[in-house]
Amino acid sequence: MKLAHVSDLHLTSPNFVEAWGVNLIALLEDIKPDVLLITGDLTNEGYAHEYDIAEQFLGKIKIKSKIIIPGNHDARNSGYKIFEELFATRFPFFQQKNLAILGLDSTEPDIDDGHIGREQYPNIREKLSDKKVLRIMALHHHIIPIPGTGRERNILVDAGDVLKLCMDLELDFVLSGHKHLPWIWKMENTYFITAGTATSQRLKGRSYPSFNVLDIDKQGYSMQEINVSNKENRVILKNTTKTKDIQD
Repeated sequence: MKLAHVSDLHLTSPNFVEAWGVNLIALLEDIKPDVLLITGDLTNEGYAHEYDIAEQFLGKIKIKSKIIIPGNHDARNSGYKIFEELFATRFPFFQQKNLAILGLDSTEPDIDDGHIGREQYPNIREKLSDKKVLRIMALHHHIIPIPGTGRERNILVDAGDVLKLCMDLELDFVLSGHKHLPWIWKMENTYFITAGTATSQRLKGRSYPSFNVLDIDKQGYSMQEINVSNKENRVILKNTTKTKDIQD
């Protein structure tokens, strides 16, 4: 199966590039992922009219299984309430036979800092404890600082506790966005993968708009980073160790 991980669209920002939005939709049509995961910042200020634009944009993406969680920009101006109206929950859970994906709202209204909170730890343990399946935790904020992204100020305020929980559960992947720069950390057996911005010019240095595609089969898994501006791709992760009995 294929999972496309897209983040930080900022569809209503002055920095949104319409041509990159068109390219993103076309690329997703070509790749045909089984699941689309969006880790936040669909809008720029969380206003109702911005959510209307986001809803129209997402309607153009013909992927049946979409997992969408809010980012800090989406939670502004009570936008988290509109998010719930459109997407039903800020804590989506997707499960197939041998795959479990739990989305977590890591935002605080009108604050850029991230937070999961103790009240969610039992939910994480309940949904992601089965080591016989491939387990993915998805959130907007990063848990581990990312080099080259400036002074660290938006990491989860409870990052230590969440990180320990990830280690205790031996999660396979933790996917996030927020910093507009792709990065991968591996700690013990868990990959912490941050996607870049897919359609915004708020890029770090000479980086480019991108998203990731995780390809999983019985032989292992690999991840490609897709450059939205020129549609080129490169392999950023490859593991040929036999994975759990994931359906192709």
